[in-house]
Amino acid sequence: MKQQVSVAVDSSWSFRPLGDVFDVVGGGTPSKRSTAYYDGNIPWATIRDMNAEHLSTTEHTISLEGLKNSSAKLIPAGEVIMASRVGLGKACILKQDTAINQDIRALIPKTPEDIERKFCLYWLQSITDRIVSAGSGATVQGIRLPFIKSLPFPFINREQQKRVVEMLDQALAALDCARGHAEANLKDCREIFSVAASSIVERMSKGRQERLRLGSIVTRLTNGYVGATRNIYVDSGIPYLLARHVRDNTLTFDGRTHVSPEFNEKNKKSKLKAGDVLLVQSGHIGHCAVVPEEHDGHNCHAMIVITTLDDVISGPYLSAIFNTPYMQDEFQRIRTGSTVPHLTCKMVRELLIDVPPRQVQDEIMDEIETLKKRTHALQFRYAKDLNNIADLRQSLLHKAFSGQLT
Repeated sequence: MKQQVSVAVDSSWSFRPLGDVFDVVGGGTPSKRSTAYYDGNIPWATIRDMNAEHLSTTEHTISLEGLKNSSAKLIPAGEVIMASRVGLGKACILKQDTAINQDIRALIPKTPEDIERKFCLYWLQSITDRIVSAGSGATVQGIRLPFIKSLPFPFINREQQKRVVEMLDQALAALDCARGHAEANLKDCREIFSVAASSIVERMSKGRQERLRLGSIVTRLTNGYVGATRNIYVDSGIPYLLARHVRDNTLTFDGRTHVSPEFNEKNKKSKLKAGDVLLVQSGHIGHCAVVPEEHDGHNCHAMIVITTLDDVISGPYLSAIFNTPYMQDEFQRIRTGSTVPHLTCKMVRELLIDVPPRQVQDEIMDEIETLKKRTHALQFRYAKDLNNIADLRQSLLHKAFSGQLT
């Protein structure tokens, strides 16, 4: 996909340290011990709220008393904020006066009349890779204030900034439209697979299944390790699987989290066996996957680990059942947590599962695997389209902020 773009920008761009152009303001969190500090009239932003270029609503609010008695800062509408911890690379413009927590920094221009705020936003997006690569911390990636202040900001006059913004608005709008189509196609493909797989299960097991309580057909249904992770990670060792590694009935380890052999042996309860089913317990609940041979003996964090009675129900079949629309609705029915969905082992153990004879399960899985191969090519194509669009977007941003677009 090629975009024709042009912008009249002086060949000589000057760059200044960000800290010379902006005041970099941090935030904070009011004490959770005082209920009077929360549910007030002041929007209070966390990284979870930063999901679009403009932040118009927040999940939580705080009171004036909470603002006064904490490090939280109220940032005026129209200013740019960026993630300095956890969600590195995120940035947005505030649509209303909003308080921020300690994981966010606000960029307040020292001379407001000189800065086009969307120019600043696009610039931050153009250096996302640089910000992410500078992150440090074993479990929670963050960047330090000196690094933020040292970032080279392109200091050109405001009219030039406006022309860059106008050019990028036009070019990126076309890319965003293409991305929307690719995302919709990928979603449709996944939903078609889910519905078709569910249909295979229903058709091939009809009249031959027995409805059984999940807890009666497993030998293990327990939590993965749920302690603090701050001091357990090592540079290399035993792969440690997290919820982010489980999506769409697939386990994909990114190679970033490891624990020591000693930790692995000490926490045998969460030690995995090939064929186990991992069920995401918090956040994107209901996603699940079967543990493949290469992760036999490894460990996991805060997921539900299920070992089936293999002569009654196989791990792959249980995972396929979990991914049907009916079971996804069941997970939503038994979930706890008003803001972060959560599944408990106790409630999952009580779920009723339709179990056909073991041989029928294998036949069902053979058909589902055939279906999966047919849909995989389409999913790969749409995922590749999304990657190409993301790469082109970053290329346009990079060229715009190095004065290369002519």
